[in-house]
Amino acid sequence: MTLAIFDLDGTLLNGDSDYTWGQFLVEKGLVDTQVYKAANDKFFLQYQSGTLDIYEYLAFSLAPLSQFSNAELADLHHTFMQEKIQPMMQAKANALVKHHKDQGHFLLMITATNQFVTGPIADALGMDHIIAPVPEIIDQHYTGKIVGIPSFQAGKVTRLNEWLAETGHSMQDSYFYSDSRNDLPLLELVTHPIAVDADETLTRIAKDRGWQHISLRD
Repeated sequence: MTLAIFDLDGTLLNGDSDYTWGQFLVEKGLVDTQVYKAANDKFFLQYQSGTLDIYEYLAFSLAPLSQFSNAELADLHHTFMQEKIQPMMQAKANALVKHHKDQGHFLLMITATNQFVTGPIADALGMDHIIAPVPEIIDQHYTGKIVGIPSFQAGKVTRLNEWLAETGHSMQDSYFYSDSRNDLPLLELVTHPIAVDADETLTRIAKDRGWQHISLRD
């Protein structure tokens, strides 16, 4: 099956689910408002500039998960989906996903945002599978730590290659849609690299290399 691979934040979503989850926690008063907001803003700027230390960021973003029960987290995420994620959904993105599904392609999301945040979003978007940073769970409780290699920058290629070896899927005639310079390693790997509402750096590279550049903004 042809792989149609999608980034999430800024690509299928008109916004960033990871950053917005942090804002959501601040708005709900579930974290130290000033300290957490300042750190969340700092990390988001680092991501945009391509300088983010993913391990430092994941230690920050996963820490709050350890403070709540699974039932509390499920309720919080349900509210988060309704209040924050649904408004980020895009009709053109949904149509693009449907286009690939109708062709019988395998829909794969690869995101640097942790699986707690993105798993339900991938389901809502109709993905067949998701590759995302995996939060550690011990005795059915989030520890605030990460398991394995984060799917960020070159880590997306590493995690994809592991998945390909496990599943037998092929990269022949593959597609990858992304908005970010951080995804260059994977964009360079696929048959059809497609920039989507791209940042300044990726826009320039896409133009120089003759890559398709589309918009999914409604």
